[in-house]
Amino acid sequence: MSLLLLWWAARGVRFTEVAEHLRAADPLLLLVAVIVATFCFVIRAIRWRWLLTTDDGRTIPFGPRWHAVAIGFMANNVLPLRAGEVIRCYVISRLAPVRFSGAASSVAVERVLDGLTVVGLLTVALLTSHLPHGVSLGGVPVARAAAGAAAICVVLLGAAVLVLARPLWAEWLVRRTVPAPRLAERLIGIIEGVRLGLGSLRSPRRLGASVVWSVIHWLVNGAAFWIAFRAFGIPVGFGGALLLQGVLIFGIAVPQAPGFVGVFEASIRAVLTLYGVDGNLALAYAATYHITTFIPIVLLGVASLLRTSLGFGELRHVAEEPAA
Repeated sequence: MSLLLLWWAARGVRFTEVAEHLRAADPLLLLVAVIVATFCFVIRAIRWRWLLTTDDGRTIPFGPRWHAVAIGFMANNVLPLRAGEVIRCYVISRLAPVRFSGAASSVAVERVLDGLTVVGLLTVALLTSHLPHGVSLGGVPVARAAAGAAAICVVLLGAAVLVLARPLWAEWLVRRTVPAPRLAERLIGIIEGVRLGLGSLRSPRRLGASVVWSVIHWLVNGAAFWIAFRAFGIPVGFGGALLLQGVLIFGIAVPQAPGFVGVFEASIRAVLTLYGVDGNLALAYAATYHITTFIPIVLLGVASLLRTSLGFGELRHVAEEPAA
């Protein structure tokens, strides 16, 4: 799938023109975009303070949280099937007095918060992204398609809120309505993880802080895309950056090749095409943003590995265990 999407993203482009767009990009603005994008991992480590505590309720210091985040997201970039999520839970359980199951539950809640925030911002983006009226998707005017997508986002938001508010009821509903037993069990497993993780959010203070940091994280991440637009002279506003972010997050949610190669470029080109951005410019932007934001977290993850007693071989073994 990754190779096919990478082929689709590159089809019809002239690499000489792509190279011209790369040379014309503003390096200072691009550097700012990379710094802002990398800072999002720091925000993740800050937010994790409110989602994960030790068994006796104490706050975990920033250092172990940061090492786990850096190593986990580095692993997502170099190992397939989003193995970094499992590795992040394993690392924090090695560096702090936290059970692996507790860490996994906190990550499950984190994913729900991310989903709520991204879908919420995507809904706003679809309604305020100022897509050109002459563009159509499969013969459907883009404005109508955006309104339909916004309605779907509202339904998804409602489903996510249901899981947060009534996890046991949500489990019962899944058992009654999902015909495929294996899919139902997977969904129930996710809901169970969310239910366990919600134990750390019984405090209104913790819940409020988690929500606020989630919104900050995804607004800052969207700002990185928007600043990179400016670096390449792409005339798309912040609403378009949030739209691109939402489509991209849905695209990379499926387990795939390391570093989200192919899905990343295809998602960005598809969104920028809606705004009438030339394919050569869209690919230049997508490839540059992907590579330049890929490198820092890999280096930071390696640095965290060197500062801890963990080794890459150990992490790879941890990543392979769930698949086995």
